[in-house]
Amino acid sequence: MDFRETTEHRALRETVAAIAGRFGGGYYAERAQARQPCTELWQALGQGGYIGINIPEEYGGGGAGLLELTMVCEEVSTQGCPLLLLLVSSAISGELLARYGTDEQRKEWLPRLATGQSKVVFAITEPDAGSNTHRLSTTATRDGADYLLRGSKHYISGVDEAEAILVVTRTGTDETTGAARLSLFVVPTDAPGLVRTPLPVDVMLPERQFVLHFDDVRVGPGALVGIEGEGFAQVFHGLNPERITGAALCVGVARYALARAAEYATTREVWGVPVGSHQGVSHPLAQAKIETELAALMTTRAAWSHDAGLPAGEASNMAKYAAAEAALAAVDAAIQTHGGNGLATEYGLVPLWGLARLLRIAPVNREMILNYVAQHSLGLPRSY
Repeated sequence: MDFRETTEHRALRETVAAIAGRFGGGYYAERAQARQPCTELWQALGQGGYIGINIPEEYGGGGAGLLELTMVCEEVSTQGCPLLLLLVSSAISGELLARYGTDEQRKEWLPRLATGQSKVVFAITEPDAGSNTHRLSTTATRDGADYLLRGSKHYISGVDEAEAILVVTRTGTDETTGAARLSLFVVPTDAPGLVRTPLPVDVMLPERQFVLHFDDVRVGPGALVGIEGEGFAQVFHGLNPERITGAALCVGVARYALARAAEYATTREVWGVPVGSHQGVSHPLAQAKIETELAALMTTRAAWSHDAGLPAGEASNMAKYAAAEAALAAVDAAIQTHGGNGLATEYGLVPLWGLARLLRIAPVNREMILNYVAQHSLGLPRSY
């Protein structure tokens, strides 16, 4: 067991950090407060080949794995620029289209995803379904060779930045279990009948949230991803990468916040000594550092398991849980270290707190992760 990173991985981290470092936490905080996308950073990463590092080389990507995309997510966040759509467009949509998409879909979408020219976001969440995917009510019904999509999606990120949406729909019901048969479709964001409404949130993020209404949105058979009715397996192949990259984003946020806090605690003096010399300041930061590095190890293990084709559900859930808890604790400790300055715009910590708090809920909340671990890891009776 060798925990040393390869020369290639170290070079990857250094290069991505250098690109994101040109923008930094001030750039991110400014965009978050204005609710404007980090377009320049996204384009810079795309030009370097890092947005699509996990996309196959034959489609213009880097041909690497989820482990390498995880490193990209972690490093941009460590520079103070956590990009939420790396989880959605690169991890979920990129992985799903590369694995299940038709030749035509791969040729159409993957090259543009790889360069960062286009984004494909993901729509699964519904107000009445919550974490119960079997209760999805958005339907896709046959109309000749086409499909008509009807229903609503809630809290869909980055629709205004995307060219298309990967939509999870119900296309039938399993006669044996009564569970929904799911299917995925690639739907252009300008499709007739698709209405997007901004969803106001108090969290400061560059990425905006939307409610989507599908009013008989017509798509051709070429929009179907994979095989009709087999979307459940496809969805869960995409959710593990989302959780893993979400964990990486949290690890990076925690490291950025701790670095800012350590710098402040070393230079800020009260009564003639740095505030960091007091254990009431140093111990919460040290504890958050320990929890962050433990989360980073589990995140790496989850990404490696996914790339190796091994079961990754347990590790992905644990990584996301641990990293979200660590990020929230780290940002909170950093704000406390700064005192009143922790809330000042100039220090840019409050937007990171909002993101960390969001990632404690999404893409899967901590309670559902605890349910998963209780049932699948410990063999306890199902509680829901």
